Amino acid sequence: MNFMKYSTLQLKIKKGWADLKTIRIGAGQGFYGDSFDGAVLNAKYGKLDYLSFDALAELTMAILSKNKLRDDNLGYTRDIHLAMKALLPYVKEQRFKMLTNAGGLNPHAAKEVVLNVAKDLGFTDLKVAVVTGDDIKPDIKQLQIEGVDFTDIQTGQPFTEEIEQKLLFANAYLGAEPLVEALRQGADIVISGRTTDTAQFLAPLIYEFDWSYDDWDKLASGIFMGHLLECSAQSTGGNFSGDWEDIEGFDHIGYPLAEFNENGEFVITKVEESGGLVNEQTIKEQMLYEIHDPAAYITPDVIMDVTNVTLEKVGQNRVKITGVKGKPRPDELKVVAGYEDGYLGQVIVGYSWPHALEKAKKAEEIIYQMIEKKGISYDKVHVDYVGYNSLHGPLAHEPEDPNEIYLRMVVKTDHKGKADNFFRLFPPLALNGPPTMSLLGNIPSRQQLGMWSFIIPRQLVEDNVSISISEVES
Repeated sequence: MNFMKYSTLQLKIKKGWADLKTIRIGAGQGFYGDSFDGAVLNAKYGKLDYLSFDALAELTMAILSKNKLRDDNLGYTRDIHLAMKALLPYVKEQRFKMLTNAGGLNPHAAKEVVLNVAKDLGFTDLKVAVVTGDDIKPDIKQLQIEGVDFTDIQTGQPFTEEIEQKLLFANAYLGAEPLVEALRQGADIVISGRTTDTAQFLAPLIYEFDWSYDDWDKLASGIFMGHLLECSAQSTGGNFSGDWEDIEGFDHIGYPLAEFNENGEFVITKVEESGGLVNEQTIKEQMLYEIHDPAAYITPDVIMDVTNVTLEKVGQNRVKITGVKGKPRPDELKVVAGYEDGYLGQVIVGYSWPHALEKAKKAEEIIYQMIEKKGISYDKVHVDYVGYNSLHGPLAHEPEDPNEIYLRMVVKTDHKGKADNFFRLFPPLALNGPPTMSLLGNIPSRQQLGMWSFIIPRQLVEDNVSISISEVES
């Protein structure tokens, strides 16, 4: 064997990872209202190619729908203004791209915010893409005619005319494909509505590595990477139930970033300038977060199987992930819808030692008696004791004699006035009930949204997806 040839071959084997194209993707946000400090650390020190955000949850969609009811110009996550103001200078300086689903129920309005911030900062060479088509509410009637079954997949309840009349939003979970197309059209920033949490992270990989949409193992690996990055600091020591006391730098905790190789393997790490921790345990905890079936995590892009994943520490705050497998994507998309579902009234009152829990229980008994005596009816009444069972529920162990207990009573009703008036039952107890009551005050009643989920043939949604590109005006 030629020695020089052997040496070259050996060198290539040793280089391995470095020989292949690698993309650096940073996490920018885990929910509407999250801190952008971790995003700034990634943008400043991460040598990023992409910064991806997950701003939406079912609860977020409900919040945005209420905002849009008050003002038709709203409906997006309004902290996108803060994000762009903090991050666009780094986009300009380091030329990475950003993807976010902060558009919520009004992606075009979110786009205008981004364009205005860019203009204020003096940037004129910035392309912003908007991806729409997830909103199927205007098409409900036609979809019913076409035979779509709107039965709730959680409860099995049929979709009634009453629910339809109360419907506030209905959005399908889009996958990465339209985001990829937006990148192909030259977008620097991609804004979408209801995509999956992982789509913003997978799209850059498909675009950069020119993956096929049926390369299931690589797509699944990209989805898994996105899952590990989607919840801001949960892969870097945030919300960690292991040895969290030993984690340093919570005040400047970093968000994870991935070094993703074109062969589907990747490393999760964080920037050295940030606090927090990346190890096998922090990754495992996020790995199982919100995954019902590790062998079949269903997304619009691929069905992911992580049952044979290997986690390997390859350096300080560096974990390499291999072994993700994928299965063909589903023929349907999930739709999450929200509808008006009555009003909630809530009151919290506190009692101090001694016998704080007994006092709170007596106050609850008195309230029930007053409700019955006055002939008031509520659809539901919920009671718990803050300091005892408000988090653990029936699994809680009753404390012996706590220093303080807060009684929380919540009622649900179709009438806003009845929810508002629930508070009126409590002030008299300060003098007419058990001793030491402290009134926390009236928690304003609020409208409740019921959630409704169903599946829809993906083609009926994807045929209506559109992409538009805007540039900052000089």
